[in-house]
Parts: sequence; structure tokens; C-alpha cells
Amino acid sequence: MEHVRLVIITGLSGAGRSEAMRVFEDLGYFCVDNLPPNLISKFAELLQKSPEVQGAALVMDIRGGVFFSELQGSLNELDASQLPYQILYLEADEETLIRRYKMSRRRHPLETQGRLVDALRKEKEALRELRGKADVIIDTSGLTALQLRQRISDVFRLDGTQSLFQVRLVSFGFKHGLPKDADLVFDVRYLPNPYYVEELRSKTGNDEEVDQYVMRFPQAKETLDKLANLLAFLIPQFQQEGKPQVTIGIGCTGGQHRSVVFANRLKDLLTQAGHQALVEHRDLDLREE
Repeated sequence: MEHVRLVIITGLSGAGRSEAMRVFEDLGYFCVDNLPPNLISKFAELLQKSPEVQGAALVMDIRGGVFFSELQGSLNELDASQLPYQILYLEADEETLIRRYKMSRRRHPLETQGRLVDALRKEKEALRELRGKADVIIDTSGLTALQLRQRISDVFRLDGTQSLFQVRLVSFGFKHGLPKDADLVFDVRYLPNPYYVEELRSKTGNDEEVDQYVMRFPQAKETLDKLANLLAFLIPQFQQEGKPQVTIGIGCTGGQHRSVVFANRLKDLLTQAGHQALVEHRDLDLREE
């Protein structure tokens, strides 16, 4: 008998847990919101006796109050059981969380007489240890609801590919900030920049002319070979650790040319090597003037 896939959804208030739960429901998971931590092991026992349930998702957050402090003990009990689980941790930067709370006109669970920013920082500190135990961390700061849905679906969908380890390649521009959920970040700004070639400036790394320009330089070819070799070594290490996904950021100045070329090239190489590789060009819509 196959185990039920159990996912614990947690993270910062305002980071998208409610939206995430809707995604899991659409994926066919049985979902429970704000279950007291001391009931997790009992819930797990019930799951093991319910063959019709393929997957279950639990939303755990700071609303649990004193119950939340019991979560670690409940996770220890779960570790000792026969049911494996994963933790999905959602976060966003402080500015984004403040903006979302102002738009929703809702009060933060820890906001009493103090400021919202103080409540956000208190919650972040309270969840620091739990974040360190997470299997998947998603920063929702720059994500639309559709992008969040796709990210969750890519990792947690209930089908024949759900157990495959996934490599997510993200091209980005350093001028727009690092991808906060990246496990590894590589910088290719030292390579010749197509932005300074007039006929290539308005194009992107998805265009054949830009790809050929970037890769005609010996240092670009050598960089690609060395990165491919490094990933060939590192990816099995992540797999052994039990992570379902690793996120690799490839950055150039604006996220339009060099990083896009390298993300695409690495995706192709990893796919050829038998890995399930996904590519996301984070800053491609932020056109250079």
C-alpha cells in the first residue's frame, strides 16, 4: 500500500497560505486549515486508514497561538510514524506583506497595540526554526496567483511524476534583486553583454541571435561546461537529502540576455541527462530602456 502524500503548509501571514490551500484542493488533496499541532499524529493515523485519500495538506500558522509551540513535538511524533511528510514554507518580503495587509484591511494575528511591522518581525522570528526544516520554500513577493499556482503544481501534483526530483532554473537581473528562494546563485555578468550590441539590445536570450552571440565566446562555453559538471555533482546530493526541488538562480545585469541564455542551455543539458528541469525567466518582462 502506497503512503498518502502529506504536506504541511506554513509560513508568514500574508504570504499566500490561503491561496496555496486552494491550489492543493484543486490538485485533489484533502485540506484542513489551522489544525492544532497536537492533532497531527491522530490525523496521520486516520489518513493511513483511508485508501481513497491520495494526498492531504494541513495549513499550520501563528493563529494556533500556544498550540503552535507544540508543533515541533508533533513533528517528532510524525517522524516516528510510517507516514512521510513535506513542509511547504511561504514567505514574502516585509514591504510586500505590509502592502497586502493594507489592501485586505485585515489585522495581523500578532498585532495588538503595536505596529504591523513589529508583528511581522515577531512572527518571522517565531517561525525561523520551522523555516529551517522546510522542504520547499517559496518567496511569493513577486509572484502572481497564477505563478504561485504553477509553482505548487509543478512540485506537488498527484500524478505519476510526483516523486521525480525537479530542478528549477531562474534567470534574473541583479539590478532587480536576488531570487530569495534560490538554493544556488550563479553570476554571469563577466561575460560580454549583448545589450551593448545595437541590433541585439531589443532582443532577449530566447532569440537565436542572442544565444549565438553569447555562446560564441570561449569563456561562455567553458562556463557552461563547468556549471553543468558542478550540477551533475550537486544534484544527487540534494536528492539524497530528500529535497523534492532545487532552485538555481542564473543572474546577469538586467535579466534579459546572458542569464536567459544560460538558464535555457542548462535546462536543455539537465533534461538530456534525465532530470526534470523547469525554467523561469523572472525579469524578462522588465524591458531595458
